[in-house]
Amino acid sequence: MRYVALSLLASVAVASPALANEARVEARGGVVWDSNNSDATAGVALGYDWDLGGNTFVGLETSADKILTDNTRVTFGFGGRVGVKVSPDAKLYAVSTYQTKNYKYGEDSVTLGAGYQHSFGDQFYGKVEYRHHFVENVSDYDAALVGLGVRF
Repeated sequence: MRYVALSLLASVAVASPALANEARVEARGGVVWDSNNSDATAGVALGYDWDLGGNTFVGLETSADKILTDNTRVTFGFGGRVGVKVSPDAKLYAVSTYQTKNYKYGEDSVTLGAGYQHSFGDQFYGKVEYRHHFVENVSDYDAALVGLGVRF
């Protein structure tokens, strides 16, 4: 599954977009769950999206997230997203990231998900996102996130 995120990153790296679209920074929070537990999570992300022409875009993202419970640590994510602008203020996208392990003895994961981002004026945006975490040798888990950010 790690190859999914690596493939997405490679495709973003070789894309030759005509126009730079936006840099962004956001704060986000939500819930993670598996078949046994659910916990709150919070984090930050930094990204950059490029227009591909028409209504499509690609982007890179790095993040730091923490499950808000004992015996967890900050996970760092590296990945990208690809999507369409459904209106001047709205984006739908697929996202995939490689995540470092979130427990001391846990495993790294690869995420695959989808999201919706909506602009509020020229600089601010909000988003909702769902991600499934594929984890080797441990149970997979899911995340639902809500974020608020600033575009540059």
